[in-house]
Amino acid sequence: MSSRTLPLLFINLGGEMLYILDQRLRAQNIPVDKAKKAEWIEEDRRRVMNDIITTMFNKKFLEELFKPQELYSKKALRTVFDRLAHASIMRLNQASMDKLYDLMTMAFKYQVLLCPRPKDILLVSFNHMDAIKDFVRDTPSILNQVDETYRQLIEIYTPLSAGEFQLIRQTLLIFFQDMHIRVSIFLKDKVQNSNGRFVLPTSGPVPCGTQVPGLIRQFSCTGEELKRLQFCNGGNYSSALREGSFEMFGERVIKLGTNMYSVSRPVETHMSGTSKNSAQHTKVNTAPNPLAKEELNLLAKLMGGMEMQRPANADSGFRVNLFSTDEEEEQALISRPQEFSYDVINIQATKDKQANAELAKIMGEFGATGDAAPSASSKGDDLLAMMDGL
Repeated sequence: MSSRTLPLLFINLGGEMLYILDQRLRAQNIPVDKAKKAEWIEEDRRRVMNDIITTMFNKKFLEELFKPQELYSKKALRTVFDRLAHASIMRLNQASMDKLYDLMTMAFKYQVLLCPRPKDILLVSFNHMDAIKDFVRDTPSILNQVDETYRQLIEIYTPLSAGEFQLIRQTLLIFFQDMHIRVSIFLKDKVQNSNGRFVLPTSGPVPCGTQVPGLIRQFSCTGEELKRLQFCNGGNYSSALREGSFEMFGERVIKLGTNMYSVSRPVETHMSGTSKNSAQHTKVNTAPNPLAKEELNLLAKLMGGMEMQRPANADSGFRVNLFSTDEEEEQALISRPQEFSYDVINIQATKDKQANAELAKIMGEFGATGDAAPSASSKGDDLLAMMDGL
């Protein structure tokens, strides 16, 4: 497992989240109650995008994110994105948040699978970063935050070897291996099967630095070419494209990681049979995670550094629906397996205020309800107890 995977996972999933929210905010119908207060205008969409990107690229948050560390659980990561999606006046109910996270994860999984070389994962990340910069091009202060992250990505990842990038790719695929959610865009483009698994192409350009397969050359011990044999490669491959730019500015060449929602079309998600079966297996395994304490300590630091943009008036928030109708959204919530849904986290306060200051801050910002329960347990026991809420 690579200890350099988390920043790439977060930035690419965050980029996909911004693509989806931008598309839905542009297509969102104005509810009756919202129309009475103030007409939906372009400025509202920009405000939502700016608030989320500001939170996503918060300096303290990124300082913790870029530290070498293991990936933590899917639920912990989902919690971070749930919080990030609600960093502005926009609100999503559980069914829409589930769908948003499904689209994010399946899109990036597809991109990781189709990367010609492991190193091209960095180009995919740069495509997401380029699009994020475009979202905030008129806001210099936020643009500076994004540029600083760009510099960190270049400084940390461009010196890595091909083997280190292969380890990052393997770590990402292990993280995504049990996710087989069908997405309408992928199904219509015939890049995903009905069981939720992706179809890998046997055509197109070969990876940069390689040749089209189909030729075997035999050499003597002195390096002299003795014979050439040709064979059918079973595909329709073409010569490699030029390598994309790994600098802050430049053409990436690779299209993976660009906005596939730029052309408006409905996007649906469905749980495949494979995913439901894997959910049942996951439910059986209820053994405590031995790394729970370390994981939650990290999560507290990460989330404690994210500055939330809360509206002064709670009524000023508006709800975004990722489904065509409210009825469809309600039906999705009912039919979704419980193992793939994530409830609101309730974090219990403790007497050890100094040790749990960051967790207490998170509790307050989540708006958790319930009285604080006094406890004489140690800090480690408190963290392990809270793992039940994740």
